[in-house]
Amino acid sequence: MVDGRAAADPAVHDGGAANVPASDEARLAAVVADRYAEVQDRARRARDRAEAAGTLLWDPFDPAWREDPYTVYARLRETNPVHRSPLGFWVFTRHADCLTILRDRRSSSDARLADPERLSSLRSIHPADQTGVDAVFEEMAPFLFRDPPDHTRLRGLVQKAFTPRVVESLRGRITELCTELVDDMLGRGRVDLVSDYAYPLPVQVIVEMLGVPAEDHATFRDWSDALARGLDPDFLLPADAVQQRLAGILNFVQYFASLINERRQRPGEDLLSRLITAEEEGQVLSQGELISTCILLLVAGHETTVNLIGGGALALMEHPGQLARLREDPSVGRTAVEELLRYVCPVQLTGRIAIEAMEVSGVTVEPGDFTMLLIGSANRDPAVFDEPEVLDIGRSENPHLGFGFGLHHCLGAPLARLESQIALDELLRRADVHGPVGPLVHKENIVLRGLESLPVELTAR
Repeated sequence: MVDGRAAADPAVHDGGAANVPASDEARLAAVVADRYAEVQDRARRARDRAEAAGTLLWDPFDPAWREDPYTVYARLRETNPVHRSPLGFWVFTRHADCLTILRDRRSSSDARLADPERLSSLRSIHPADQTGVDAVFEEMAPFLFRDPPDHTRLRGLVQKAFTPRVVESLRGRITELCTELVDDMLGRGRVDLVSDYAYPLPVQVIVEMLGVPAEDHATFRDWSDALARGLDPDFLLPADAVQQRLAGILNFVQYFASLINERRQRPGEDLLSRLITAEEEGQVLSQGELISTCILLLVAGHETTVNLIGGGALALMEHPGQLARLREDPSVGRTAVEELLRYVCPVQLTGRIAIEAMEVSGVTVEPGDFTMLLIGSANRDPAVFDEPEVLDIGRSENPHLGFGFGLHHCLGAPLARLESQIALDELLRRADVHGPVGPLVHKENIVLRGLESLPVELTAR
């Protein structure tokens, strides 16, 4: 077992972690708390002024949007589909606009390219207040937040593990895990479909792929939750979430530094061992890149799937006709998963920075401008989808943006699709699902939107 609290190898190049002094931690918390309250108040006042003038703005702090984003999206698409937020960034709500920006090489996912003056008021931490640890983390940015050539090099070393052929070879193991989990749930009757099914399945799959020891799985659940919340834009994170993200990163860095050292001495057949020895045209992963890639694969390798399975199960329970159709006709399993990706939309939004001027829907996005792409809205756009508010698991034309598009299209999409298809098939084939039998609570995350819990009663079929 690798001790997650063990000190990182002092020889780690740009991937080591130092303890954060208590004084720095307190100062960071105070700075973030003040900035969060300031931005939240500014957004609320701007929204109120706009509504008084008959204009709707997207406000990420708006309780109505957090509770029911799709009603807000519909109003935005109809009345104000493209606008500049008073907080300094562009907002795009329509499918065509989001797709245009996602596929345009003049847009970047590297936040360091955003104009600091235009977004200075949104930064949780001003550059002058950054610690040495903050700077290290920026240098460890995973390939999800990089552009070519680094993105191409790093993604290329990993993507061979997620090709359709390799993923299909996991079908037997995924089915075995689903069978075991459903057996356990049927033995108990009342269960939480998130914590008892949607969460353990993709976590078990990705840690087995990486080669993380089984006894360590429970160790990093809190760290992973903190990092998933930390994917929200900094200005949307309260002080405690920023601190938890920092602690989660530190713990993961220390954990993987220790595990990597073990694998260097005793390599296996797992993905981590292959990454350590990988060499593509003479290029290898540095220690810092290796650690950040492991963290990304672990967190991104399960969080979206958890939300898709949990949210998908709820959507089917709310539409019993669609649930019955999926149960009676497994051949629609593939289109069902695509429709749930559109309808549930586990990834609600993403951001891009313009590196050159772009004309989008009559507005000019200048170099350094940050654009907020509301993917959840794009996936309900009536200009693209017939009856977009209707769940139709047989929908044939379904160009949803649930896994993004272009350069940063989700690397693990084939795996998430297979896991979700098998999980829903196994559950519905073997059990009648009654519920929810308790209150529904969504996570506080806004980028990766999902259920905290889904209490149901299961009876064997």
